[in-house]
Amino acid sequence: MPTPPWMPERLAARLPFLHRRAELTAATRRFFTDRGYLEVETPCLVPAPGAEVHIRAFATRFEPHLGAGEGRPLWLRTSPELAIKRLLAGGCGPVFELARVWRNGELSAHHAPEFTMLEWYRPGLSFEGLMEETEAFVRAVCPPVVEHGGIRTDLTRPFEQLTMQEAFARHCNGLDLLATEGDTVRLRAAASAAGFPPREGEGWEDLFFRLLLERVEPAIGRDRATFLTHWPAPQAALARRDPTDPRAALRFELFVAGIELANAFDELTDAAEQRARFHEANEERRRLTGEHGWEVDEDFIAALDHGLPPTAGIALGFDRLAMLASGAPSVEDVLWLPLS
Repeated sequence: MPTPPWMPERLAARLPFLHRRAELTAATRRFFTDRGYLEVETPCLVPAPGAEVHIRAFATRFEPHLGAGEGRPLWLRTSPELAIKRLLAGGCGPVFELARVWRNGELSAHHAPEFTMLEWYRPGLSFEGLMEETEAFVRAVCPPVVEHGGIRTDLTRPFEQLTMQEAFARHCNGLDLLATEGDTVRLRAAASAAGFPPREGEGWEDLFFRLLLERVEPAIGRDRATFLTHWPAPQAALARRDPTDPRAALRFELFVAGIELANAFDELTDAAEQRARFHEANEERRRLTGEHGWEVDEDFIAALDHGLPPTAGIALGFDRLAMLASGAPSVEDVLWLPLS
């Protein structure tokens, strides 16, 4: 029987990391309020939990027994993104949220099924401006050098900006990723030519992520932090396509000390395109899991149709940031009561 996480010896071992987390929370609020952001709190129970195909959500159901209402399925949110964008469409201006979120089936040294996501959005901020602000934030709240798993990153060095196209060419023997955009046959051929034979039944997305996880991610965000930018359009999610090269989406992820820390978009504002992407994601989710899942969030589509201003936004794993800021070896060390 494992020792419960509230027992004095286990709690005492985590307390130095938890005190640092509390300082980090206060510093985060200061950083954003000083820059004119408003802190918001959006619902945890939602009609559609998120957009990413491979993220599994916790389902529940509202059953009325007091007052008015009808029974209906609800979900614990996997991100506050769709709710925050509704507020942006309503005119709330720049906002941030330290949001409790849930993702089913995720438990590792870097994952917990319940965790905190820091998200912030500023209307009018450019894709490049968001990278600048993210770099300033990480420097403001972390020590100059952070370390995890034997990887040391010097945060005083300018953060690297590396496009996905450049990353695959550099770390996958010259593979021309964007030339394969969503085309399984082309990517399988390009991977074979680069020395990475595809596995049986591996589609475009499967092969893309295998090369990303095995070849690209282990090579970036080490001596200095790395923004991995301009993702292939099939991985656009809620991001706009790059107007200068529509094969790519205006999306970046941030890697520090070998950890994927954040995911950001120059936000898609086209309601019709977003509805089509949601339908495609839902069909892919059903194909992969055999589960019905959730329907398209039509209220969110209505908010986009009403008018989401040009906006850049980011989701940053706050528990992972706390690991880096405190030197904790595992995400459970920065949780007051971890699941395990």
